Amino acid sequence: MPARAPPTSGAFIDPPPRIPLLLRLGVWITERVTGRRMLPARLLAWYPRAALGSGLLEALITDRDGRIDRRVLKLVRLAASFATACPFCADMNAHRHREAGVTDDELDGLRERREPEAIPTLSPLERLAVRYARLASATPLRFDPAFVEELRATFDERELVVLAATAAQVNYWARLCEALGVPPAGFGDGR
Repeated sequence: MPARAPPTSGAFIDPPPRIPLLLRLGVWITERVTGRRMLPARLLAWYPRAALGSGLLEALITDRDGRIDRRVLKLVRLAASFATACPFCADMNAHRHREAGVTDDELDGLRERREPEAIPTLSPLERLAVRYARLASATPLRFDPAFVEELRATFDERELVVLAATAAQVNYWARLCEALGVPPAGFGDGR
């Protein structure tokens, strides 16, 4: 096998030189929405099935559902991003945190992995959602029966699925981005 030039993208590999038309459209939309070059989307073009599946996952994820509003979902995404220690995910999910109602102090508390109870501006529901996102992002997954009962007493079935799917989505991207060496996209810390 011939030696390859080192990648220039900052990741372990560079995107393919030619991206199929349908995927190019998806990359264009993603980059237009985010205002950034989205290296994960470009790298996924090496395997179009993974690109399409990832695109569907991203397109269909919840942005609010009843009591699980934008703020709760942003808190869950941030908690999962910091729990997985994914620089790309933390960078992306911290972007526009204020627009979702998350304060700079709350962001700092999540970044520093403070206990949710140590962040006084979080509601009891938000604290529980953050704890759940952190546990759902740990390896191995372990849920104390008392914690599960607290979840069941606070959230209905649909809300639990929305929270679990949101944390799982961040975990998917964290594992993918870390496994490919994807650096942060330059969103900054959203401030």
